[in-house]
Amino acid sequence: MTDSSASRRRFLQTSGALLLGAAGLHSRLAQAQQDVDTLFAVADDDSYWQSVRQQFAFREDAVPMNAANLCPSFQPVAQHVSAMTADIDQDCSFNNRAKFSGFLEDTRSRVAAQLKVSVDEVALVRNTSEANNIINNGLSLERGEEVIIWDENHPTNHVAWQVRAARYGFSVKAVPTPADVNVENLVSAFVNQFSDRTRVLALTHVSNVSGIKLPVAELVAAAHARGIFVHLDGAQTWGAMDLDLRTLGVDAYTASAHKWYMGPKEVGLLYVREPVQTRIWPGVVASGWGDGAETRQRGARKFESLGQRDDAALAALGLTARIHDHIGASRIEQRIVALSQRLKSGVQALGIPLVTPSDASLSFGVCIVAVPDGQAGALANRLYAEYGIAGAGTGGLRLCPGIYNTEAHVDRAIDGIRALLQA
Repeated sequence: MTDSSASRRRFLQTSGALLLGAAGLHSRLAQAQQDVDTLFAVADDDSYWQSVRQQFAFREDAVPMNAANLCPSFQPVAQHVSAMTADIDQDCSFNNRAKFSGFLEDTRSRVAAQLKVSVDEVALVRNTSEANNIINNGLSLERGEEVIIWDENHPTNHVAWQVRAARYGFSVKAVPTPADVNVENLVSAFVNQFSDRTRVLALTHVSNVSGIKLPVAELVAAAHARGIFVHLDGAQTWGAMDLDLRTLGVDAYTASAHKWYMGPKEVGLLYVREPVQTRIWPGVVASGWGDGAETRQRGARKFESLGQRDDAALAALGLTARIHDHIGASRIEQRIVALSQRLKSGVQALGIPLVTPSDASLSFGVCIVAVPDGQAGALANRLYAEYGIAGAGTGGLRLCPGIYNTEAHVDRAIDGIRALLQA
């Protein structure tokens, strides 16, 4: 038996033992972490990514390739959630649950280090939608002021601004994507809309409907030169891209663990740059905030006052972060770029057009194939039913390979597209 197989078996045994009793959770957690260290140890041979694929439970006739919506969790993470939930169910006392505050802070520390920011700038909320709305509702905006958005923003960073504008009287201007997509044109499209009334620039790092990657650093620099707050929806980059939020310079960044981060469900990320935290009011005030208008929570933690949370999921995010540390953010990014470029090149070789730019500097992991109007959903359903590849009919035929996918999965998707679109 290989070291990896032994560690995998031991992890399952450890998780099963947790279901039998809460005693010794800390020691069992240490064992789970040790097993993860073995399972995801970095190797340089060609079999490494195949071993990563084995840490996911999906069947080969139902291959996920829609990371823009939902990813499978690493098996150790899913089982850790179950084990820690069982611990709470066996003893839900304050006394027993007190240990979860330590798990939460360990998780926050790991996530902050990966993003190159401080622990006091990271809030762990429930998903990108909630995090976007915290920024949307938390900034003070008045009648006559203006928010500029990308017309490809997700509804929680698009429609949500329009709903609030209808209530408070500020204006929202949606910027369309230029016909000729390049860095200069993308920057100009937004900067040319700036005015003395512009207070917020709300962007999406990578579009879920076109796959276009915005030149964020350039846009932030231009906006900050005018005193404009920059909010970035990073749902399509957290866990997939080697991120340095300090270098990007954004004021706020949001994401979900259930997408490219491949973590527990209903855990999200909200980063708020320390100098601007006082500008944002919390959307919810619940137990843990404190006894008055001033919160006792430090930094971005004030945005976590959300009532009862899933402590097991929050703690398991720390194990997910440990896995990412072992694989390496740069290694993950390179793998996703390689798979997405293989997919795009294969589709183009068929003579089938893409919605997504083929240039890797203008795109990332979201790949969208152009299909006849009204047929995207039906084609996605057929690709799943006939080829076992789960995509989506969003913006076209959307396929988003994650690190759990193999070259064979991508090639099967290309074969399916050939059969479905060239027929």
